[in-house]
Amino acid sequence: MLTVWVRCSIRRCRAHGVGAVLVLQLDRSDQRADGYDQLLERAAWFYEAVSFSAAMKSQTPGAGQAHLGTYTDADEQWLDGGQDYTLHVPADPPAKLFWSVTVYDSESRCLIDNPQQRGDRGSRDADLQYNPDGSVDVFFGPAEPAAGQSNWVQTLPDRHWFGYVRFYGPLEPYFDRTWKLGDVTRVR
Repeated sequence: MLTVWVRCSIRRCRAHGVGAVLVLQLDRSDQRADGYDQLLERAAWFYEAVSFSAAMKSQTPGAGQAHLGTYTDADEQWLDGGQDYTLHVPADPPAKLFWSVTVYDSESRCLIDNPQQRGDRGSRDADLQYNPDGSVDVFFGPAEPAAGQSNWVQTLPDRHWFGYVRFYGPLEPYFDRTWKLGDVTRVR
């Protein structure tokens, strides 16, 4: 039997211009059930998370979009919602339009549903705080960091997460790899 989740509240969906977000719940992450594979659930996830548009594969600087994702930190450990992490975004991210860092729940593969009511930070955020050299430090963790809320995405204890950094209108330094994004690093 399929279970359909509505993963964001009406208020939250309307704020993002979405009527509702429907996700098929998998009973097990390996997508196997007693005597059968969860083919419909697997197909729905594949369509949502793996398919792409022509803009996502553009190699033309200044056009399309590029995505970098991670499930692990710099020590190759799974990203744990009960831990604190940072991501240092060097100055001049190679995006003509904007860039963003978005956090997703690993189990549901949906935007993290946290009490903070936001799942991303990026260049479109008016309150984003920049370092003197133009770089940005983004913080992830269950409690607000000493640096404050402006560059923080709240994670949930006992939940794993993954993140995507997106560049809208990626520029030449992205393609030729002269601009280098660091790893998500656990704060110890």
